[in-house]
Amino acid sequence: MQHLHEHNLSIERRLGDAVRARLPGLFGEFVMFVFKQAWACLFGGLLLAAIILSKYLWNPDWAFQRYDFLFLFAITTQALFLRFKLETWEEARVILLFHLTGTAMEWFKVHAGSWGYPEPGLFKLMGVPMFSGFMYASVGSYMARVIRIFSMQFAPYPPFWMTMVLAVAIYVNFFAHHFLPDIRLVLFAATVVLYARTRVWFINTEHPRWMPLPLAALLSSFALWVAENVGTATGTWLYSGQLPGQAVSFAKLGSWYLLLYVAFVTVTVVSRSALSRKAVVPVTDTRAR
Repeated sequence: MQHLHEHNLSIERRLGDAVRARLPGLFGEFVMFVFKQAWACLFGGLLLAAIILSKYLWNPDWAFQRYDFLFLFAITTQALFLRFKLETWEEARVILLFHLTGTAMEWFKVHAGSWGYPEPGLFKLMGVPMFSGFMYASVGSYMARVIRIFSMQFAPYPPFWMTMVLAVAIYVNFFAHHFLPDIRLVLFAATVVLYARTRVWFINTEHPRWMPLPLAALLSSFALWVAENVGTATGTWLYSGQLPGQAVSFAKLGSWYLLLYVAFVTVTVVSRSALSRKAVVPVTDTRAR
């Protein structure tokens, strides 16, 4: 297994060296950034591809349902990621935790009428197909992998207990706003205040770069909003009142922005090695993948 992990790292490094040698300068750095981001979100990308392809290739008259295929595809993909060391067991624990919290939200939101899954399926519990938890897991997978792939450091990082309180408040509000006033505007402000000084330090090629953490969360939430539009366009799930061909409301971008903080803090519960209370700059890594 260790040999497989080292082999994967060797492939990543050789690809990185090839890009740097042939595409020097800012263009090469941009290509490398896109490549590494794509590699980090491999699980989510494969699941999204399965959603799209199954929509257009699946015959509704088949005895085996599309939702069941997506569930088995997700399980198989997760097993292969662990088998070939594309994810570590530590990352898998993060993904499982986010999978469980995401599934709990799915059950509540579907029964509250926020969205629904119109197709039948054997692996469907309380109106929610079991592959849906893997969509949340793919966010956790991306977050765990991108931190490792870019050798990220988060500094200066606020007191951990404060980040936990904010994450719990965000998660609870996703449920509570159905019965109590929605405090998401307060939560938006809290993310900026708490993480205003936090920089995401990362190594793309050879030199450390940084980005404000709230900006990184906003850009990531836009990517998830685009992916969500793919899900609704293929009819895999539909929001209440959403018309066929209608784009997902931009308000959902805000929901993903907040949920990303829950995902991020979930990652830090398992691994805090990337967090620093001091404003540090990572050591230059000339062998960055």
